Amino acid sequence: MKRKIKAVDFFCGGGGMSYGMKQAGIKVLAGIDYERACKGTYEANVKGAKFIEADVFNLEEKELENILGLRRNDDDLLLIGCSPCQFWSIINTDKNKSQKSKSLLVEFERFVKYFNPGYVVVENVPGVLRKKTESGLDNFIEWLESANYKVHFEIHNVNDYGVPQNRKRFTLVANRIGEKTIFPEKQEGEKLRVRDVLGIHNGFASIKAGNKDVTDFLHTSADVSDLTLKRLKKVKKDGGNRMDFADDPELQLKCFIGRDSSFKDTFGRLWWDKPSPTITTKFFSVSNGRFVHPEENRALSLREGATLQSFPKNYEFIGTNKASIARIIGNAVPPEYAKRIGEVIIKNHYESS
Repeated sequence: MKRKIKAVDFFCGGGGMSYGMKQAGIKVLAGIDYERACKGTYEANVKGAKFIEADVFNLEEKELENILGLRRNDDDLLLIGCSPCQFWSIINTDKNKSQKSKSLLVEFERFVKYFNPGYVVVENVPGVLRKKTESGLDNFIEWLESANYKVHFEIHNVNDYGVPQNRKRFTLVANRIGEKTIFPEKQEGEKLRVRDVLGIHNGFASIKAGNKDVTDFLHTSADVSDLTLKRLKKVKKDGGNRMDFADDPELQLKCFIGRDSSFKDTFGRLWWDKPSPTITTKFFSVSNGRFVHPEENRALSLREGATLQSFPKNYEFIGTNKASIARIIGNAVPPEYAKRIGEVIIKNHYESS
């Protein structure tokens, strides 16, 4: 009988992928990340896993082998690589600043080649597939196939997998156990919408902008200026956007005068009956996308953003301020999506024994 699958989660952040894999029934040995800011959140939620604070560029394969007592060619081992992806993102980022993230997939590949695990999972922005030669993805897939892995890679929308959010992600699942290519199964029936998880009926009290929730629930929202509040009051409930105040000279944003067709989601409200847009690291700000509550005159609270990312309500986020916690939430792999990937890996493992 096959032993339990154990996983090492590279670039683990606050633990979204690790938590979901654990929920599926996989034993998570460790999460690796160079950002110390993730450590508290990871350790508070992914119980029993070791947080290894390390820059993957400086981490040696043998060193990791010794720290965790790993074996090479272990059929029960899963290596996960969800590397920070600013360089390949379509969102405007400083490409010089994110240059280092360009090579992270290549660094992860080094560990996969060394350990030759039973399973490999990579999750990233769609840009790594669009630029698959430059990102190193082409070479990685070629090596996996030459090493007898069955490789699935595709752009998935996590809304198809039990997450109430439109979020397109590149996902690769490779296995050398069994004969089948494996991939997560899409949700049958209705897909989750904002209404299914947010609102008073789901335990989210009505709050004002600037609410400070000192409990672990973190129903905390960013403060707004009086002028911004006037703007929000003009934005129609349930899906309105900045065009609702564009003809008011006092409220119109100067940067959009004569440019009404650009960035319409700025100051936009979520729709109750649609999935949310992609939850970014700036979801707590009304001016950084369609992140205004469907009815209330404020941006999403920290817990609302986490819920749209499919984190359970008791997931504990530890950070120095709103921005640091929002960054952990926005950068995370939605745990429910990770769980679906974990479930098909476990199913394959036992069917192939």
